[in-house]
Order: sequence, then C-alpha cells, then structure tokens
Amino acid sequence: MNFVRRYLIPRLISYFLVIFVGITIVFIVPRLSPIDPVQQMINTITTMGTYMDPQAIEKLTETLKDLYGLRGSLWQQYLNFLGRFIKGDFGPSFFRFPVPVSKLIADSLPWTVGLLSVSTFLSWLIGNILGGICGFFYQKKWARFLENTAMVIRPIPYYIFALILLLIFGYFLKILPIAGGFSIGTTPSFSLRFIADLVKYALLPLLSMMTLGIAVTLQSMRLIVQNILREDFIVFAKAGGVKNRTLLFKYVIRNAMLPQITGLALSMGQIFGGALITEIVFSYPGMGTLLYNAINTGDYNLIMGITAISIVGIATFILIIDLLYPLFDPRIRYR
Repeated sequence: MNFVRRYLIPRLISYFLVIFVGITIVFIVPRLSPIDPVQQMINTITTMGTYMDPQAIEKLTETLKDLYGLRGSLWQQYLNFLGRFIKGDFGPSFFRFPVPVSKLIADSLPWTVGLLSVSTFLSWLIGNILGGICGFFYQKKWARFLENTAMVIRPIPYYIFALILLLIFGYFLKILPIAGGFSIGTTPSFSLRFIADLVKYALLPLLSMMTLGIAVTLQSMRLIVQNILREDFIVFAKAGGVKNRTLLFKYVIRNAMLPQITGLALSMGQIFGGALITEIVFSYPGMGTLLYNAINTGDYNLIMGITAISIVGIATFILIIDLLYPLFDPRIRYR
C-alpha cells in the first residue's frame, strides 16, 4: 500500500496533469497563427477558376469550420477539441483533404517509432558501456581519445550532423540513399529483401541520431563512473584484490546505471525532437515530414494531432520508466 500511495498515485497524477496542460497548449498555439485554414481552403478553390456565389461561399465556410473544429466561441472549440482528443478524432487534414488526421498519423507513426526506439536503445546501451569503460580506464590514451571525440560531436545540432552524413555517404561516396523510406516501386512485405531495403534507407537517419546520443551518454556515464571510483566500497574492493573486470561490471557500472535510467526518461523529449528534424532532412516518411507539411500549409488539425500524440507518447514513456525504476533501485522498494 505504501508503494501505491507514495509512489504510484503521485506519478499517475503527474502523468495526467502533464497531458492535460500539454493538450491545452496544443489547442492554443495554432490559433495564434496568422494563417486561417478555412480562408486558405476557399482561396485555393477560387484560384483554380471555380466560380462560387456569396451564399455558396458562406455555406462552405460554415462546413469547413465544423470540419476543423472552429465553430463557436474559444471555450466551445476547446471542449469540442477535448472530446475529439478522447475519441482519437482530430478531423480531416487540410493539405490532404479529406483524409482523416488519424489515418495520416497511423501511416507515419510506425516509421518514427521504429527509428526512435532503435536509435534510443542502441545509443543508450552503447554510450553507457563505452562511458563506463572510459571512466574506469580514464588514464588510457584510447579512453581520452574517445572522450575528446564525444566532446567534439556532442554540441553539433541534429540537423547539421544529419546534413554532414548526407553529404559524405549520399553525395560523395554514394553508398547510401539520401531520401525516402524504401526504394521506389518496391511493394511493402515481410520478405528479407524488403526488410534489407528498409534498413538501407534508415541507416543514415539512424546513424545521425545514434552518434549524437552515444556522445551525450558516454560523457555523462564517464563522469558518474569517475565519482563512483572515489567511493569507499570501491577502494576497499580494490584493496581486497577484486579483478578489474568484476569491479567494473558488478560494482561500478551497476551503480552508475541508476542515474542514467533517470536521464533516459528526461532526455526523451529532446530525442523525439531530434528524430523529427532528422526525418525532415532525409525526407523520411515519419511524423517529422508530416509535421513539416502541416506547418507549411497551416493545417490546424494535423498540427494538433501530431503534437498531441507526441505529448502522450513521451509522457507515457516517462511514466513507464518511473514505474520500472524500483526494479533497478532497491532503495525505493525498501521505502
């Protein structure tokens, strides 16, 4: 009962509060934009040479306001938006009218989730292992070389690093594709050929995200390990003749992993933002490219749908990490 009252319930309250505040901001921000999606749709129709009398334009305006959730006062629109959000209905898209927003997100979300999950897990795992080894053997030349390399790579923005990889492997060496999710004319299937094609097209976006993630995790893990090496139990273990391999993996890295698990949850938002930017650079068919098109066309419904799904996804990931944390830290279980 103590776990439920002191640990689970406060985190569930925070989880729903974060989603509520985030969804409210998602509703407000697009309405501050000077672009009116209804008027833009009417202008698009009239520029095609279609004549519409004033009564037809007025009826079309009212219909589009219903579709985009813009009818009534701001409070009525907000309540309508919350109802649609709960049902998962964000209305039709503007630039892909009349395709529903939920359909566009369902088509793009698996690409982003696949890219994000693989890059996050691998960069976190590899970064922690390399950071732990570099921190333990900090006097070695190769350890200093790895740390200096990470120090150079870490400040580079995601989109700049993605462009560098694009130029090197896509234009100069020409060994990897520069855009898209799979080869044109390929039929999606579960065959090995199609999976190999997917991996080939995802390799550059994956490398751009993984390299930066590894650099960040390596530096933070190295600092944590060096602090742990000064602890009394490590000094006594060394004096007792414990082998370096046992000391590193059973004593040092296991204790250093606890703050890194917390760091994984806190950095999820930044990683997600980097994934969206990387997708735009490589024209990857994920949520980033979809959001870019939505912003360019002033598509209220699509912007709100993508952002709302992103908020729920990140908040859920952080909640899962919080709930799993007691499995890694026995101090929380004992409390």
